[in-house]
Amino acid sequence: MKTEPQTASIELAIEGMSCASCVKRVENALAAVPGVRSASVNLATERARVAWDQAGAATADALVAAVAKAGYGARPLVPENDETARQAAAREQEARRLGRRFAVALALSLPVFLLEMGGHLVPALHHALDAYVGLERLWLLQWLLTSLVLAGPGRDFFLKGGAALARGGPDMNSLVAVGAGSAWLYSTVATFMPDWLPPEARHVYFEAAAVIVTLILLGRLLEARAKGRTGAAIARLASLQPRRARVLRGDDTVDLPIEDVRSGDVVRIRPGEKIPVDGVVRDGASFVDESMITGEPVPVEKTAGDAVTGGTLNTQGTLTVQVTHTGADTALARIARMVQDAQGAKLPIQSLVDRITYRFVPAIMAIAAVTFFAWLAWGPSPALPQALVHAVAVLIVACPCAMGLATPMSIMVGTGRAADLGVLFRQGDALQSLRDVGTVAFDKTGTLTQGKPAMTDMALAAGFRRDDVLAWTASVQAASEHPIASAIVAAARAEGLPATSVSGFQAISGAGVQGEVQGRQLLVGAERLMGEHGVDVAGLRDRAENWARAGKTAIYVAIDGVAAAVMAVEDPVRPTSAASIAALRAAGIRTVMITGDNRHTAQAVARVLGIDEVHAEVLPEGKVQAVRDLRQGDAAGAAGRPLLAFVGDGINDAPALAAADVGIAIGTGTDVAIDAASVVLMAGDPAGVPRAIAISRATLANIRQNLFWAFVYNVALIPLAAGALALLHGPSLSPVFAAAAMALSSLFVVGNALRLRTFRAPVPATPAAADRSGHGTSTLIAGGGAS
Repeated sequence: MKTEPQTASIELAIEGMSCASCVKRVENALAAVPGVRSASVNLATERARVAWDQAGAATADALVAAVAKAGYGARPLVPENDETARQAAAREQEARRLGRRFAVALALSLPVFLLEMGGHLVPALHHALDAYVGLERLWLLQWLLTSLVLAGPGRDFFLKGGAALARGGPDMNSLVAVGAGSAWLYSTVATFMPDWLPPEARHVYFEAAAVIVTLILLGRLLEARAKGRTGAAIARLASLQPRRARVLRGDDTVDLPIEDVRSGDVVRIRPGEKIPVDGVVRDGASFVDESMITGEPVPVEKTAGDAVTGGTLNTQGTLTVQVTHTGADTALARIARMVQDAQGAKLPIQSLVDRITYRFVPAIMAIAAVTFFAWLAWGPSPALPQALVHAVAVLIVACPCAMGLATPMSIMVGTGRAADLGVLFRQGDALQSLRDVGTVAFDKTGTLTQGKPAMTDMALAAGFRRDDVLAWTASVQAASEHPIASAIVAAARAEGLPATSVSGFQAISGAGVQGEVQGRQLLVGAERLMGEHGVDVAGLRDRAENWARAGKTAIYVAIDGVAAAVMAVEDPVRPTSAASIAALRAAGIRTVMITGDNRHTAQAVARVLGIDEVHAEVLPEGKVQAVRDLRQGDAAGAAGRPLLAFVGDGINDAPALAAADVGIAIGTGTDVAIDAASVVLMAGDPAGVPRAIAISRATLANIRQNLFWAFVYNVALIPLAAGALALLHGPSLSPVFAAAAMALSSLFVVGNALRLRTFRAPVPATPAAADRSGHGTSTLIAGGGAS
């Protein structure tokens, strides 16, 4: 039997990428390492994800060496380290460095620009400078200042661009280096060796070389500052975690850095302090503000045995907490990792963009060469200066930065804003898939309902006592984890009925339970379970159906094969469920409920909520088939069919979550459901479903806008820069304005992506948290019910 090779994966921080063409070069370099299965590089996050066969030759050192050989820097990212803070600090340092370079370039290039362009704009100034300074001295001064600009602030363009050219893989730096260098070289020849040029071609373009470098540095500076703001969601999550903890050592408390706290330690949290770690309350009682997790403004009471989450706020009493998770294992860290993974994801559309931009720079250099020789051959006299100007303008205006940033910038901002609104994308491609969802199928219990049912009614058959039946039923149900079982147990406990030992307990998936109590065989569950065991429930059916029409769930009890009672359990509908369904229908999305509950109960809930279609009395294994049937119905043989999303919370929902096009896990559900889903709703609120779809559509629309601008910009401006219209006596684009237009293109893309930070949720999670900055989810640390 053939076994699949074991794989390993790593995330690398990549340094030195300046444009979209760099992305493909780094990916190709990583993919060429023997054993590498996949490599994905993100320009906006400056990170690479690599998966390789452990049996291959790939290692972290080999990957770093391959990236270095391609002309870039790389280092492995260590999850335990504070990489987010480190990257933020590195970006801030880079922004400051660019700020200094821009300031120096501006101070040196401004006199060059004023001396040259001022003379053209103000003839009197030109004549005065010519008379009192002399043309040769003016050109010498411009040469000196421009040389300082290129050798100082612009040095990186030439070092990196030249190296890329030498490797046969030109990038944005190469375009700038060739463009500015050509203008400087031509002007230097005109200044120091004018006899090499015909008299009509003796012109200088120092201002073009200097201003090109200055404007591109300005664009990079503004871009770096804007990119720093895209990581705001991660920064906010990181800021929630306290940096120190008060740890008990015997009878004393020691103030330790959070990195030194270990699982099993005991920490003390005073009123008004943030809880530093995930743990379980060992002593004390207090109310904890968990709004950063759930969005609920009311603090939750915590006593001995209750779980607490790092980053939440202890509002009143002192708590002694035993640590269960620290560092990268805390809920907050896992949430931050989800957001970061989503921000670094590469959508299918990005792969096409990367392939285009990889060939774009060489194509632009070829177009610039054709432009130069075409003007030299057919341009009006003096042809050489015109050929140079137009070739340089083509090189500068066509930088593919905007194309490379169009998709990752929108993803970074969109997923960060989604986290603010309580939506975590565990898989990046779900961001694109959600846009095309045409049907949303919901589980009922714990998803559309609160998952905390209560027993409201009970009807007995003749010859049975209420206390006996309720006590025995609760004893059997005590071994079940189902929310309905918990409701019956709670009802018996509230009436002070004693629990009894049970033997032969068995849970019947999707139907009920059975067991022996004090020598009596009890069968508890749905009507179909009674039918399968030959129990006649005709005398109780009318009462059960009336309850079901009111939206309650009927649970039958049989003792020794005879129907003894029927109980009504009601699970309140979540306050935002109806508004969420209405928002989906308004967006043109069909809604479906798939539940194991009684048909009458399911239809009653569906009527209240306005759900389009109901699949009731579905066994857990039947949910997958129901999802597949819905997908086939939506497909209708069309390749561009609407996709189907399934929303659930329980262990029995996990297969359906995995089978759907997009699985959405409710936040207060089980870890199994969350692991099977591609989207997690932090606060366990169905309002997150229309919110997730809306942010997906807004992000994809933003990407389309960015790509349209980036591609149309190049299509429109390259011919203008090449002078195609000038040959017809129309306008042309000088290298200076080409540099400004190039910088504006990147800034437009970044600025348009940042608009997503103001995205408003279509349905508020709670009246008190309509637009919160949510940071986490209790789903990651708490169990939940199933339906």
